[in-house]
Amino acid sequence: MKRIVILISGRGSNMEAIVRQCELERWPAQVVAVIANRPQAAGLRFAHAHGIATVVVDHQAFASRDAFDAALAETIDAQRADLVLLAGFMRILGAGFVRRYEGRMLNIHPSLLPAFPGLHTHRRALEAGCKVSGATVHFVTPDLDHGPIVLQSIVPVLPGDTEAALATRVLATEHRIYPLAVSWFVRGQLRFDGALVRQADGAAQQLLP
Repeated sequence: MKRIVILISGRGSNMEAIVRQCELERWPAQVVAVIANRPQAAGLRFAHAHGIATVVVDHQAFASRDAFDAALAETIDAQRADLVLLAGFMRILGAGFVRRYEGRMLNIHPSLLPAFPGLHTHRRALEAGCKVSGATVHFVTPDLDHGPIVLQSIVPVLPGDTEAALATRVLATEHRIYPLAVSWFVRGQLRFDGALVRQADGAAQQLLP
């Protein structure tokens, strides 16, 4: 039984999607803890209601990023995590922290990486005149939003789209692909092929409109 720890900063809607699918599909896994870096993170209430341990490691209580990273790692390790998931976790993690969980930490990003890493992805996609956008699940590496890609989904950019409209459609597809990618991990269906990630059973690693 794989032990999953999820890191959030706010509502944690992707966390909710993962918890629900884990329960519904009876993965060989359990979400054992949800950790937030903000005491007011709304997702903590959902986790508590589902009987999941909740912990706050407030980044504002630490004098440096290294000190915060150390405290966060100690909290994760206390849960004996097999997999760490970033689900709207709005802190940049140091290289040492990332390497500690190399090969067992996933993130979801609201663009078709390697396009538009970082913030304001929907605005940048619209300004660039992109005809499609989407989301990417990837392994986390020290290079921000550049880890090996596990799964991507494509969302059309529609005439007259606003940032908010595009963000809503992309978030809906995030809720589909993140649980799927996590299920592949906990079932041992992901393989590294050099710098690439393959789905061992040959399942498509892209979700089309």
